[in-house]
Amino acid sequence: MAYAEKGVIAAAESLLKEAGFTVSQTCCARASCFDFAARKAESLIFIKVQPDLDNLSPNDSLELRDIARSVSGASLLISENSREKPLEDDTAYYRHDVSAVTLKTFENIAKRRTYPLVQAGPGGYYVEIDAETIGRRRQELGLSVGKMAEMVGISRRTLYGYERGLAKASVTAAYNLVCTLGIPAAKTVNVFEKPRSRRKCKLLLTAKRMIEKNRLLVRIFRRSNRYRVTTVRKAPFDFVVTVPDRRMRIIGGVASERERELERRVDEILSVCRVVQAQSVFITDGTRLSNKEISCIDREDLSKIKSPEELIASVT
Repeated sequence: MAYAEKGVIAAAESLLKEAGFTVSQTCCARASCFDFAARKAESLIFIKVQPDLDNLSPNDSLELRDIARSVSGASLLISENSREKPLEDDTAYYRHDVSAVTLKTFENIAKRRTYPLVQAGPGGYYVEIDAETIGRRRQELGLSVGKMAEMVGISRRTLYGYERGLAKASVTAAYNLVCTLGIPAAKTVNVFEKPRSRRKCKLLLTAKRMIEKNRLLVRIFRRSNRYRVTTVRKAPFDFVVTVPDRRMRIIGGVASERERELERRVDEILSVCRVVQAQSVFITDGTRLSNKEISCIDREDLSKIKSPEELIASVT
């Protein structure tokens, strides 16, 4: 990890703590798709400092989104460049469906709750219009669609699209709307908000990574539809189990052979669990851990567990 990258991580953590967030340890025991997790009340977010947006791999972004969704959180990148060109402040960017902002924009969000209005897309910069607001305001001013479109400098069809929430406006058109209506007409982008759409989490039975890593876990969960399981490749932990009817989550790790940073990884798992408000478990190969806070299950003992309920009981 570069020195400058560490500085941005430290700055982001400090800003969140000043804003009243609980922040986990920085995750660096092994390669991770996020740097730390943070929570304030119901707002939970996983943050990755990515100096250049175009260096983010699709696999890492997918895993980052899967982890966040598995615990009802959001994911966010803090970046400064895209193809070595600086990003604009007060603008939300996107890479592989993950939101990205500059550190300055992040500071405005964390300290002042000032969210960006402008979004960057393949076609340039645009603003999402508050359809209900502009339709109501147009009627209050007694303007026809044609007259207002003329005043704003857009077509009637475009204005119809704005009022029905079917089109996004250029920055210039949004500015003209504000001048014409005399009120804010754009929606802010809450990058701390968890996404509305949810992709189904993979079951352990269909996750090749976990099948190869621990067949015993597959055997425990394969016949149950009551539990959602997300497998992880690049994080301190290896899987997340969600128990919807109990509003419970278990974040677990699986020991690897000759792992050098095992104790550090356990500390990071526990730190993330405190932020996420999840139970923790570690599947060991007989190795004794100095940290007594995490529930440990030896592989031999795991082989005797026959159902998810037995595993959950051993953790709680």
